[in-house]
Amino acid sequence: MKLKLMPVAALLAAALASPAALAQKKYDPGASDKEVLLGHINPYSGPASAYGTIGRVIAAYFKKVNQEGGVNGRMLNMISYDDGYSPPKTVEMARKLVEQDKVLLIFQPLGTPPNSAIHKYMNAKKVPQLFVATGATKWNDPKKFPWTMGWQPNYQTEGKIYAQHILKTRPNARIAVLYQNDDYGKDYLKGFHDGLGARAKAMIVREASYEVSDPTVDSQMAQLQASGADTFFNITTPKFAAQAIRKAWDSGWKPVHYLNNVSVGVGAVLKPAGLEKAVGLITTNYIKDPTDPQWKDDAAMKGWTDFMQKYYPEGDLTDNTNVYGYAVAKTLAQTIKQAGNDLTRANVMQQAASLKNFEVDVLLPGIKINTSASDFAPIESVQLARFDGKTWVRFGEVMGN
Repeated sequence: MKLKLMPVAALLAAALASPAALAQKKYDPGASDKEVLLGHINPYSGPASAYGTIGRVIAAYFKKVNQEGGVNGRMLNMISYDDGYSPPKTVEMARKLVEQDKVLLIFQPLGTPPNSAIHKYMNAKKVPQLFVATGATKWNDPKKFPWTMGWQPNYQTEGKIYAQHILKTRPNARIAVLYQNDDYGKDYLKGFHDGLGARAKAMIVREASYEVSDPTVDSQMAQLQASGADTFFNITTPKFAAQAIRKAWDSGWKPVHYLNNVSVGVGAVLKPAGLEKAVGLITTNYIKDPTDPQWKDDAAMKGWTDFMQKYYPEGDLTDNTNVYGYAVAKTLAQTIKQAGNDLTRANVMQQAASLKNFEVDVLLPGIKINTSASDFAPIESVQLARFDGKTWVRFGEVMGN
């Protein structure tokens, strides 16, 4: 057996090299010296297609990053597939991204049912299911599911905040609830029940659910109105949120109306419903609303507007969903930056779980992103807001866990 000896010059060069120079670059599938290949799944079609703009604004942000030199010199390239908000299709697309396209991770897949369908698969494959576009509580479970992390405030906390506000301002309220009949709707509903506590059974006079395949929620709204409720918690995605807002107004039902944060877009929801029909709605905010005149001279929102006009000119400047996509894309870019030359899936998750007081400038003042190995919930604070016919007007203190 012959030993292959290293030339003396090579030995000398290795001996003189600094520890940093000797540090090897580490790559998993989807990463290289030149690029980071990301997977993305979004409902560009189907009942949740209003959220399709999130994928488009993320792609636009990565284009901006790449034109400015990338992250640590690497281009952020994204393959985005349409699942139509159908969990079986989500499974098909996730498998394609992981097994055929060989992406480093799947970023911002949207919806609670679609993400639930790939939850176990992603963790079995040890591929990051990162900053998912759903506030279900289950995404913050690093012990059982160390490869899945949320981003936005969780639905149960939001539901509790509405319940607490009702208890404080309308202790004798008669409440009706409309919710989507899946994990997303039930998560909000649980938080709402928990927030009302022992009063829930007496205060909630009617609950009605709908399926995402339903054409409208008109019949459910008629049932809720007939209950005699004077307070309404609307747990719906954009298409159905607009329908419910319009139906309540057109039928003459004027309850105190709470609308979940996932459907607060002025452009995507309130305009289709009719702005005058949305006056008085109450929700929570954690992102600067582009329709709020308070941010007219805000440097961050000016930067967002300039970005939209240059990289996504067809995007709606009144849709806060486009601010959301911009913010979460910034969070991923920071995570990749922190990963440095160790672009393994394990290190990406480690960096995602090591965000300390990270400030995304389009989040509300005082709201920062923090994660740890035991806390996979990046944003845990919100503030109540009321729609005045033009924009959401925040009130009260920033609240959260």
